[in-house]
Amino acid sequence: VQLQASGGGLVQAGGSLRLSCAASGRTFSTYHMGWFRQAPGKEREFVAAINWSGDRTYYADSVKGRFTISRDNAKNTVYLQMNSLKPEDTAIYYCAPTYTFVDVTTSSYVYWGQGTELTVSS
Repeated sequence: VQLQASGGGLVQAGGSLRLSCAASGRTFSTYHMGWFRQAPGKEREFVAAINWSGDRTYYADSVKGRFTISRDNAKNTVYLQMNSLKPEDTAIYYCAPTYTFVDVTTSSYVYWGQGTELTVSS
């Protein structure tokens, strides 16, 4: 599986943005998917996860109520809708597949793409 995240950019605090992560390969729909982020000088942290069929989701407390994860298996794509953005959301965002739902650590995620960078200005 190859992953290509996109949709990042510069946004003002309080704004919204939607990230996309397109996956190659026929096995996308068999994986649960997660979004992680990594700010400069910090460890990669869990943001959100969605199960293979899209009917179960899980969020980090820091984004609950502001971010929404979704997926379209027909398009091999997972999304992260981000609303009410804060400067502390600034990071590089990564998506990754896993066979474990829910894993909030990076240990079970088998592939990582290059990520997409989000900067939230105050």
